[in-house]
Amino acid sequence: MRVIAIANQKGGTGKTTTAVNLSAGLALRKQKVLLLDADPQAHSSKHLGVENPEVTLEHVMSGKVPAVKATYETELENLFVIPSSLELGNYEARLVTEVGRETLLRNAIKPLHKHVDFILIDCPPSLDVMTINALSAANEVFIVSQSEYLSLDGVRQLSDTVEIVQGRINPTLKISGIILTMHNDRIVLSREVFGLLEKSFPGKVFRTKIRRNIRLAEAPSRGQPIQRYAPNSRGARDYNALAKEVLSQWSRNGRAS
Repeated sequence: MRVIAIANQKGGTGKTTTAVNLSAGLALRKQKVLLLDADPQAHSSKHLGVENPEVTLEHVMSGKVPAVKATYETELENLFVIPSSLELGNYEARLVTEVGRETLLRNAIKPLHKHVDFILIDCPPSLDVMTINALSAANEVFIVSQSEYLSLDGVRQLSDTVEIVQGRINPTLKISGIILTMHNDRIVLSREVFGLLEKSFPGKVFRTKIRRNIRLAEAPSRGQPIQRYAPNSRGARDYNALAKEVLSQWSRNGRAS
């Protein structure tokens, strides 16, 4: 069972798009997948058609509701979500003085480990308490980065944060993948960024790159992952290929328990 934080503290990298569509790609390959929406903007929840949920991640982390009672089915078989809402931001602000605040999510979702193959966590686009909770709960991090030079700084900063969390809170945490989004192999800059990331993080950059695709931008407004909204699109093909690569990565390293 793998718990993977999908992260980048910079907004606009395709992080939520990746969290949703990678989850869907894995579910289509007969994996039981739970997506945790840890972003108060609730974009992952809306992308999967969950609007105005009565029970959210805030209720789970605060101990009001067990995680299993906050798990919603989606229209895709094997894909489930614990949604978010703006209340999560208010809850996060109240955590500042709470002892053990960094491990609330980890403790809350532990009972779900035996029921699913993957838990993916869509982190907020910031290095805040919720992101630290996600990194504490995960055993892996997938960093999502645009094929741009400025994105390299974000990857390095998050890598530094992962090292700190690894040393202080979660010794099992590791960066196991870097996903390039909005990529265009015909542009020299995109190829150069790929090369620089491979040099800085050898063996960590996924071979599958997510290309620019208008269908990916349209899918959230329909409340569907790309595989359901436009199954023959370039975006669907890319995320399905990424899911296949993630599963082969799992096979190479052995199925962690």
